[in-house]
Formats: sequence, C-alpha cells, structure tokens
Amino acid sequence: MTSDARPASVEDTAPVGFQEHDHQTCVETALTSVEAQCSAEGLRLTPVRRKVLEMLLQEHRALGAYAILDQLRAEGFGSQPPVAYRALEFLVQNGFVHKIERLNAFVACSHPGQSHSPAFMICRKCDAVAEAQSSPAKGALGAAARAAGFEIERTVVEAEGLCPDCTEKA
Repeated sequence: MTSDARPASVEDTAPVGFQEHDHQTCVETALTSVEAQCSAEGLRLTPVRRKVLEMLLQEHRALGAYAILDQLRAEGFGSQPPVAYRALEFLVQNGFVHKIERLNAFVACSHPGQSHSPAFMICRKCDAVAEAQSSPAKGALGAAARAAGFEIERTVVEAEGLCPDCTEKA
C-alpha cells in the first residue's frame, strides 16, 4: 500500500523476487490480500490451499508439484498427488499463483488480486524467480497480433539468465 492507502498499481511496482526486502511482511501482506479477495469473492481458501500458497510465498522460487507434495506430506496434509494438484489448480485459476512453463513449476504471484501480464526472470543456476510486468499488446507481439486480427488473451513471458546472487558468485 502507498501512503494514501490505495493499492499500488502493477505499473508502479518493480520486479519482485531478487531484491532484498522484509520477507515476513511480504508473505503476510500477500496472504492477507489473498484472504481478503477470497472472502470478497466467496472463494474457499482451504487449509491445504493456504499452506501451498504460503510455501510458495516463502520460497520466492518456483516449486514443482512433487516438491510441494513432499512438504504437504511432512506437515500432515496428505500424500496423494491430487492434494497438491487441486490446491495448485485453484491458486492458478484465481491468479494467486503462476505456472512457470519452462520449469513445470509454480511461483506465488507478486501482485495477487491485480489484473496483469507477468513476465518472469528465471535464474538458470538457482531457479530463483522474479516477477515483472510485461505489456505484450504494446510491443512487437501486440503489433503482429493486431496485423493478423488476433486478440491476445494470455501470454507467458519467461526469460532465463542469472540472478544477482548467482552473477556475483560467478
């Protein structure tokens, strides 16, 4: 939130994921935002769904469904793959989590409750993921789509490289 108590727009926010920040506040703020959206929209944020979201928020990196399932199992939430996949499906469907196609893994949304076109920067060494805002309809892809009479509904932008920590270590 900004000082005038209005939510920051996605355009006002820097990429989230690589920079130093108050991680506990980051997690708590995102959970509070998701809980409020679920309450407002009549969505059920079950204990399993909340736990999966919390795991992803804690990591700031992509986790595969089986890594999530292993953590759920360790915390007594069940050991069958549908437990993780159903929670992930709900979280992705409602914009609280994104699927990182390149990794076949999932990352918590840095801007839950906001309509946006995310772009992901994925570290090829440590799998850390930062989420930034993209504007595919305004760039070359948007121009090509308009020329073809195509209306873009969803894009997945994933860039692979080295995060600041791995760049320093290299």
